[in-house]
Amino acid sequence: MPARNRRLPRHLSWPLTPTDIRDALGEQEAEAAELSFADQLVEDGTLLYVRWIPPRVSNYGNGFHPSLWYSVQITVCPLPATERAAARHTLRQHALPELRTWIDTARQAPESWTLTEHWRSWRLTGGGAAVVHSDDWKPYPDLP
Repeated sequence: MPARNRRLPRHLSWPLTPTDIRDALGEQEAEAAELSFADQLVEDGTLLYVRWIPPRVSNYGNGFHPSLWYSVQITVCPLPATERAAARHTLRQHALPELRTWIDTARQAPESWTLTEHWRSWRLTGGGAAVVHSDDWKPYPDLP
């Protein structure tokens, strides 16, 4: 991302770009997903997460517009800039294919699943050489 468009301090960087997401999901799916970039580190080390948006009706102006129902939001979180290259490689190799599979599965899930909010998040493990995921904000699994 060009320096003039940065919302991050110089010591932080996003490990993925919109092009990385588009390449992994395909143009049509990437256009259907809402993509955002967080501007603060996540305490548990999460670098990427996706959220399934179920239909929610509210009379008080809360909730999502009906055009967003049955869609996904993808958020890329920053990390220290010195770790970006290794993280980008690992996320592109492992997390992005899992993201694509998760979205495809969500779109074909039974109604009982699609009517509730779901999340999946990814972070690096093993010194950045591997990726681990967590569903619905449960703690990440402990790895040796």
